[in-house]
Amino acid sequence: MSEESAVCVLLADRHLGLREGVRGLLGTVFGTVVMVADASSLQETARRLQPDVAVVDLSLTRGSSLDWMLELHRSCPNVRLVVISVHDESAVLAAATAAGADGYVLKRDIGTDLLPTIDTLLASDAVDGSRTQQR
Repeated sequence: MSEESAVCVLLADRHLGLREGVRGLLGTVFGTVVMVADASSLQETARRLQPDVAVVDLSLTRGSSLDWMLELHRSCPNVRLVVISVHDESAVLAAATAAGADGYVLKRDIGTDLLPTIDTLLASDAVDGSRTQQR
């Protein structure tokens, strides 16, 4: 079994069509892809599964608060968080990064950028050893 097929990915987006498409893409590489549609399910499932990677829509919650990222990292300190978004403004990217995003992929570029972004994050973990960074 390859290392990537043993990786657990948690995917969170409110839009079923997008979730299904991204799950199909992720499923070509990763052994376990679990989907959720809201912030409370994201937090509950993340605590239970302790995924290696979480791919989460920036607009998963209503409003502009990014507190869900802090909570996710509190309950899963080793998770690699990739935010997906329609927003390509540098201020949005900076806010997501400051709140704890490890990667940021525009939704229009998911097909070309999501897997390489995840691969880069996982490769850096393999080089650095177990991720123990606390937020």
